Amino acid sequence: MATIIDLRSDTVTKPTDEMREAMLRAEVGDDVYGEDPTVTQIQEMAAEMLGKEAALFVTSGTQGNQVAIAAQAGRGEEIIAEAESHIFYYEAGAVAAIAGAQLRQLPGTRGSLLPESVEAAVRPLDIHQPPTRLICLENTHNRAGGAILPLAHLQGVAKVAERYGISVHMDGARLFNAAVALGIPIREIAQYADTVQVCLSKGLAAPIGSIVAGSTKFIEEARVWRKRLGGGMRQAGVIAAPGMIALQTMVERLAVDHENAKRLANGLKNLPGLRVDVESVETNIVLVQVEEHFPISAEELIRKLAALGVRVSQFGAQTIRMVTHKDVLEEDIEDVIERVTNCLGAISP
Repeated sequence: MATIIDLRSDTVTKPTDEMREAMLRAEVGDDVYGEDPTVTQIQEMAAEMLGKEAALFVTSGTQGNQVAIAAQAGRGEEIIAEAESHIFYYEAGAVAAIAGAQLRQLPGTRGSLLPESVEAAVRPLDIHQPPTRLICLENTHNRAGGAILPLAHLQGVAKVAERYGISVHMDGARLFNAAVALGIPIREIAQYADTVQVCLSKGLAAPIGSIVAGSTKFIEEARVWRKRLGGGMRQAGVIAAPGMIALQTMVERLAVDHENAKRLANGLKNLPGLRVDVESVETNIVLVQVEEHFPISAEELIRKLAALGVRVSQFGAQTIRMVTHKDVLEEDIEDVIERVTNCLGAISP
């Protein structure tokens, strides 16, 4: 049987041996009482990296986003977000269910919002309209194929927010990918948001956890919301420890994932029935369009590839997503290209 190559997401990564050892040896305490030294250490480390006053360790990116949102916007208030953002598509309606706020979706360009569009969407003071309390940005942008938000757009949105007294939250689940691709410290991107969430369990390969960062006052409120959402963990150092290893050892290697994504895109772009925009591959996500005239749908192609040991995910009626990560090597990329080529050859009329 062919070796399984899993390109569904970078969430499928397995922790390294060093991470497993760190879990075994972690010094722990009761984190709800603020007594887990390992959790305290990762929070301080992450806050420093992101250029924020304080940080909070949470169970997941979704919990991190929702804690941040609830701490900054509430019932009857409005949040501006890009139309295909993760907080709208993939967080189970949590903005409405938890914060009681409403989302105002704005169409973006490759996931990025123009500052002038954001400014036009800010509500005037009017009893008939909900006040605008928060702007949410996603960087890199998942549904835009791992696109990096231009720094000029981030800076412009930040200025709009400051002008109107509105906070900015950045869903930076893959923000380290953006920083590595741009060749700049992550704090240089995070500076344009009041609060930021970063995942440890995607490209950084930790088994669990995310970080939320911002001002000390914000983190105090976020801690309350984490508790409300059942995220008050006890001896959490055992899961924070691999997160620290991730921050220390797994950031720079993201460049390898980006190279492999480009290699994959180039290998697939000329295959019959597929379209790949190689220039749009900026980080570790490759979106593959199955042409409408092709004999089978994207869903059927995904099933056939799975039978050949290549796992990918559906991202639309005719779109397939492939995500590179630390457990996919350069030789795996060549293997995937060969298997896809053989699969298409057996299908093509």
